[in-house]
Amino acid sequence: MSAHAWAGLAVAGVTAAYALGSHRLARTPLTSAIVFVGAGVLIGPAVLGLVDIGHDTALITALLEAALVLVLFTDAMAVRLRDLTTGGFLPGRLLGIGLPLSLAAGWLLAWPLLPGLTLWELALVGAVLAPTDAALGKTAISDPQVPALVRQGLNVESGLNDGMVLPFFVLFLAAIPGTSYAHEGVAGVFWRALLLSTALGLLIGDVCGRLLRAARGRGWVAREWGQVYVLAVAAGSYEAGVVTRGSGFIAAWVAGFAFGHALRRLPAPAGPEDPQRTADFAENLGGLLASISLMIFGAVLLGPTLQDLSGSVIGYGVLSLTVVRLVPVALALLGSGLRVPTVAYLGWFGPRGLASIVLALLVVEERVPGTEQIGRVVAVTVALSVVLHGVSAIPLAERYGAWYRGASASEGAALREGTPAPEAPARSRLGRLDRPVPRMPGPRSSGG
Repeated sequence: MSAHAWAGLAVAGVTAAYALGSHRLARTPLTSAIVFVGAGVLIGPAVLGLVDIGHDTALITALLEAALVLVLFTDAMAVRLRDLTTGGFLPGRLLGIGLPLSLAAGWLLAWPLLPGLTLWELALVGAVLAPTDAALGKTAISDPQVPALVRQGLNVESGLNDGMVLPFFVLFLAAIPGTSYAHEGVAGVFWRALLLSTALGLLIGDVCGRLLRAARGRGWVAREWGQVYVLAVAAGSYEAGVVTRGSGFIAAWVAGFAFGHALRRLPAPAGPEDPQRTADFAENLGGLLASISLMIFGAVLLGPTLQDLSGSVIGYGVLSLTVVRLVPVALALLGSGLRVPTVAYLGWFGPRGLASIVLALLVVEERVPGTEQIGRVVAVTVALSVVLHGVSAIPLAERYGAWYRGASASEGAALREGTPAPEAPARSRLGRLDRPVPRMPGPRSSGG
């Protein structure tokens, strides 16, 4: 049997095994991210050698990019303007102040810890590790003990910050000689990747959203094909960005906003199809691809990195998850009225995941001179995040929830955390959730 067949069997086996125990494991520290990354290390060249990095590059690239496109599109599709305005001071502060500060902090701290990288390569490190991935600590945004304002703030932040980082990422690449973006120059990148890709995304998303609503209103669309249509729009917007030599990811992200807005803005047609469920299939497929992507990450990036670790790389990974996240969040929330436990909770739950992995892959594709060191930093940081955020999600959500209940009982309406948040389904990239994580019988349930 070929190595490809063994790798495919391993991926299918791990996926099926986790699916069988997913409900039981939902309230344990053994998250799906830990399972899939660990399995990836086992099937990679560091242990069993079932994945051949050299021969499987094109397939791996396609899978990771498809996962990110679906995540960008469906995350943006789910966001409403009121998420940033109605009780939305929190995501607005996290994205408008915290994210730029995180980019700057990641850039500056990389300078002394990662010698040998140029100024713009250091900036790439900060950009690659700036986006958060709520899936790695999904209990943090789905546990009903946590106030809705905090859950929704983390959810919206995670859904938007990966797309917001993309313009910085492509501009940093354009500043590095030898990359494909450098040939265009900064002005060319600004025109094609930022302006043109954004315009294409807006046009495709809006037109396609209107077409779906019109066709659905006339009873032309079968439910199953309406779900498939979302995949086609996401893929089409991405490819439109690629063929115009812009950014397919930016086009897909913007298209998701326009598509979701068009579906919600136009009058709802009579019929059994709920517009809110239109993206279910795309979300579930994106969650599956994200899980498999974490397994591939464990195989091709983390496994080899574990054989060649350095203190500076580990140190930067730790700082990236602490100082680079906590300090910007604390500064962003100054004067917000949120208490210290809330600020600490928001600051800690900034896990790094799929977006960082795919952006690191793009750095490899662009043959950036410092690729090897950047890859090691990303691998270590994401691995630490998978473990630390996954293991801490349940106990910290329960501890924070207990503090909130006590503070609410004593202070009531004076507690800023009690501000109503926009109603929206809690979503998680690894197995999308439209409801809180169920509580399992046992000692932990007593806290709820």
